[in-house]
Amino acid sequence: MKLHLWGHWLLLIVGIVHQFTMSDPGGIATHKRKRISDTCHTKLSVMSKTDLTKVHKELYTAKAQPALIFVPAGHYVAITGKGDPNGQLFADSTQALYTAAYTIKQAYKQLEQDFVVSKLEGTWWVEQEGYPLDVPREEWCWQLLIRMPDYVMRTIVQQSLDAAFTRKQLPLLRQVSLITLAEGKSVQILHNGPYSEEPATLKVMEAFITGQGLTYNGRHHEIYLSDPRKTAPARMKTILRQPVK
Repeated sequence: MKLHLWGHWLLLIVGIVHQFTMSDPGGIATHKRKRISDTCHTKLSVMSKTDLTKVHKELYTAKAQPALIFVPAGHYVAITGKGDPNGQLFADSTQALYTAAYTIKQAYKQLEQDFVVSKLEGTWWVEQEGYPLDVPREEWCWQLLIRMPDYVMRTIVQQSLDAAFTRKQLPLLRQVSLITLAEGKSVQILHNGPYSEEPATLKVMEAFITGQGLTYNGRHHEIYLSDPRKTAPARMKTILRQPVK
């Protein structure tokens, strides 16, 4: 069965506000030296911040025509659910996932291994036979993902999740975990426009897969490059990916 789904959903973005303070216990000279030191440290931190969309540029950019790529194994924080993507469970799961990602980021920032929180991604499937759009939305299955740098360790992730749960008391944080996803050979295409128009882009991708003599080999994968709260539907950009063999 071709495992591809599309729909409308709300993306919840969790913002983190950083506040820095300076003290001046040693007079003007000490204060100036500290300001210079802090400025250099800040610039170094910004320069060394890992941005996975740049490290793995080929995975986070695509063209309007389908292309074959290879997706290596990567670490992701993930949460799995089932139901209408416009429903409360999907929204709460997205919030929990972003809360986890930003908490892990802060833990690694303290270790001087800061990184940019990556784009929201999702894999989609159904558990029954038939064309996916004929399946009620309440029966759609999804796994939401945010990619993590390869140096992120399970122990620190678990400590971060525990800390986030203590602070935020979001029950779904208990369902977030660090996983490894290896999709390998895949076809990827950029969809421009609202989610409701994805079927036309998927047909182009399907024709390419058939023409290349390939078959489906995993779940339909989407990467949400645009924030629908800030982007007009006609300007939305979503990467559609299908593992193949």
